[in-house]
Amino acid sequence: MKQNRLAVASLSLLVAAALAHADVPAAPAPSAKDFFYVFASKDKHEMPHYAPSGWMGDTGDLKYEEVKDVDNTGATYVKILYSAKGSKGAGWAGIYWQNPNNNWGARAGGFNLSKFKKLTFMAKGAIGGEKISAFKVGGISGDFGDTDSADTGPIELTNAWKTYAIDLTGKDLSRIIGGFCFSASRDDNPNGFTFYLNDIRYEP
Repeated sequence: MKQNRLAVASLSLLVAAALAHADVPAAPAPSAKDFFYVFASKDKHEMPHYAPSGWMGDTGDLKYEEVKDVDNTGATYVKILYSAKGSKGAGWAGIYWQNPNNNWGARAGGFNLSKFKKLTFMAKGAIGGEKISAFKVGGISGDFGDTDSADTGPIELTNAWKTYAIDLTGKDLSRIIGGFCFSASRDDNPNGFTFYLNDIRYEP
């Protein structure tokens, strides 16, 4: 009996050790249906939920295009040119992606994005060294304004695509009308610049 009890105890220890070292299944990676897009390449067939309608500062210094990739796959991305000419004397310029169009907080709109934990996007400069004052989520005030905001702070772009993220943990995202934003200054970019954006999306 004593030997049987010892054998059972040894077997239990072996099983416990095996379980302790067993591989824990990884959580499934988010799928396309888990994302909420501000902008997506047209070949992904995802509906954008915000429009780049909120032009700010020296608006005449900006040019916005959605261009096709050179590989003819149907992929597209955003191209933004900033001339830094100071067309309105502001010394800076930027664009908000808004819902609905041109909504600066005076109208109901936006989305409840509370289930999301971050916003990610891809960006690159035409030559590298382009200085963005900030990429931002929310921050529009008014009677129907955003319930919170978060930003990256200053970023200097490279000439290769890079994925950036804005952490939204703990933010009140119950109403976001300003889904995404960037701004840049003439002081930081006296000769202007061209930069590119793609796959701007909220993720769980």
